[in-house]
Amino acid sequence: MAAVYQVGDSAGWTSMGQVDYQEWAASKNFHVGDTLVFNYNNQFHNVKQATQQGFEACNATSPITTYTNGYDTVTLEKLGHFYFICGYPGHCEAGQKIDILVSSPTSSLSPPPSTQTSEPTEPSTASSLYFRYNLYWTLGVLLAFCLSGFAY
Repeated sequence: MAAVYQVGDSAGWTSMGQVDYQEWAASKNFHVGDTLVFNYNNQFHNVKQATQQGFEACNATSPITTYTNGYDTVTLEKLGHFYFICGYPGHCEAGQKIDILVSSPTSSLSPPPSTQTSEPTEPSTASSLYFRYNLYWTLGVLLAFCLSGFAY
């Protein structure tokens, strides 16, 4: 299930120092198919997808892609790093840059590794019997209150 992230959350894409974009990105888990939304004032900012070298040097002269409409969406289509900077002079140097790492989904939904023993084991029914007994007892108590005219 793909997620949509507004870069910088409610502050958006800005050079006003309100957002530490590296910290923001580090707190997220980006996956293939997720979408980034860059929301900004296009009179003062833009978004340039850069190479790693362009990102590190804050060099916006040869971007991979340039976005300028003020509400840009970028779908993350592959694993790896995606680098974005603002191409306005001084903005990248002031921290308006972000490194998005797209990783594989964790395998938390897959079963744990097998720890099979040499003998098959029978599933324990003691806990389910205990639960049923407590459930029936509780229902019996509630029914007794209702039948005895107990009122709140």
